[in-house]
Amino acid sequence: MSLQDSTPLPRESLFDALAQNVILAWGWPRRGVALLGGAIGALAMPPIGFVPAMVVPLALAVWLIDGSMDREAGQGARWASLRAAFSAGWWWGFGYFTAGLWWLGSAFLVEPDKFAWALPLGVLGLPAMLAFFPAFGFALARVFWRPNAFRVLALAIGLGASEWLRCVAFTGFPWNDLGMTLGQNVTLAQIASIVGLHGLTLASVAIFAAPATLWTESGSWRRFGPTILAGLALAAIFAFGALRLEAPASATVANVKLRIVQPNVAQDANFAPENGAAIVKRYLRLSDRATSPATSGVADVTHLIWPESAFPFILSRDGAMMKEIAGFLHGGAVLITGAARMEHDDRPHGRFHYYNSIEVIDRQGLRPERYDKHHLVPFGEYMPLSNLIERIGVSQFVNIPGGFDPGSGTDVIRIPGLPPALAMICYEAVFPNETPAAAGPDRPRWLLNVTDDAWFGLTSGPYQHFAQARLRAVELGLPLVRAANTGVSAVTDGFGRILAETALGSETVLDSPLPEPIAPTWQARWGSASAALFGLALLVVCLATRKLR
Repeated sequence: MSLQDSTPLPRESLFDALAQNVILAWGWPRRGVALLGGAIGALAMPPIGFVPAMVVPLALAVWLIDGSMDREAGQGARWASLRAAFSAGWWWGFGYFTAGLWWLGSAFLVEPDKFAWALPLGVLGLPAMLAFFPAFGFALARVFWRPNAFRVLALAIGLGASEWLRCVAFTGFPWNDLGMTLGQNVTLAQIASIVGLHGLTLASVAIFAAPATLWTESGSWRRFGPTILAGLALAAIFAFGALRLEAPASATVANVKLRIVQPNVAQDANFAPENGAAIVKRYLRLSDRATSPATSGVADVTHLIWPESAFPFILSRDGAMMKEIAGFLHGGAVLITGAARMEHDDRPHGRFHYYNSIEVIDRQGLRPERYDKHHLVPFGEYMPLSNLIERIGVSQFVNIPGGFDPGSGTDVIRIPGLPPALAMICYEAVFPNETPAAAGPDRPRWLLNVTDDAWFGLTSGPYQHFAQARLRAVELGLPLVRAANTGVSAVTDGFGRILAETALGSETVLDSPLPEPIAPTWQARWGSASAALFGLALLVVCLATRKLR
């Protein structure tokens, strides 16, 4: 019976026909299916966070790779099959990244006279480049592909490897890693304390790809078994998370009262050096706001936290502003703030070096404790191949001569009156492999993340950013304190439970104690070892079942 017959088909037959049509599709229909399927996957990411949506792109991924299987024998057919899988993966990835990262276009409109022309490069060009990673993942999965229900594990291996590669290659960009399907839900994310983000990726792909076999396999076990196992795995992950979240509220660090300031300063013409004094006054006004009978102003807090790049000038070089801020800290509070800083290099080519930093100020002025951002944003904070690219008139978003320099040394900052913190500026918080082993006597006691998401307005970007930062807290068992210019600012405990949170796009302050960390997690002790063992186990099962049909 064909889809054109007038007799209605049973629901399962409709899905059977859909699966076969996807498998047999070729040319532009095949590309269109891959593109649309990948785009649907973005619905599983914040702020929508509809986890079941990931079933659609991953089931389609299984059928697309099924459709790339050799139609003829011989070495030439083998290479043609790999190319077909690679092509399907590229279109799939292009849809996923375009739908999930469209908000990047907002950054090109902050200064439209300078950057609007490049908007297509951000909205379409970057997804086109990132799409090569799932393309590689599809091709790698095809290498281990077998015509049985266990081929979903081959997909998990292929996409797990490609997502890891996306995290580390060419400075890395793991934004909206497929593992965030589970990682953006605080209950499902708890398993990251054992397997980390990369383990979540393997689990997410294997679980949400499993329903593909419901319409492509014969026999009860081969047809329903993978989905039943996936459902049991998801239930176990949820139960583990629910049990872990029953832990009592974390104790708090004695004699610490934090105040996070969210000024909601637009990253446009208003954020200019001539408006520096007005911006500082805005910070001071918010910092001294009365929020409760117990907190009438800055005199009632021990530490103020201002977001990344709080000033449109070099604070350490502006004596008048420094004096005004130090004088404001009359109650003994310590200010922790994001700020650009400058150092002079006396080498023969003498130039100033600029750093995107976290600086500490008290009643006496600027203190020696600081953190300089290690992992800079390409094209945003520095220009790769700058000599070549600047010749054609392209510049980075940040108006710093020559761009920022990367910091060096430790990323643990020791602030008076606080336990040591692991510092993360902006998108450093999305890299799971850049957090040090957070166990042992020198273990940092909390995560400090300052960021300026004003570049992306009231879009999906800031929500996605916060979800990824919160996952670092779950992985390491460390509380997260996050100050964002426009939001989302928040404090979480070491389980990722939100203790205080601001709305995106609001001018506000957030008062909170500092939670104590929980015991070091397995992920904190061993890093990605668990995810590597998990991936190896999937590979062994995949190879051991290659003859089953």
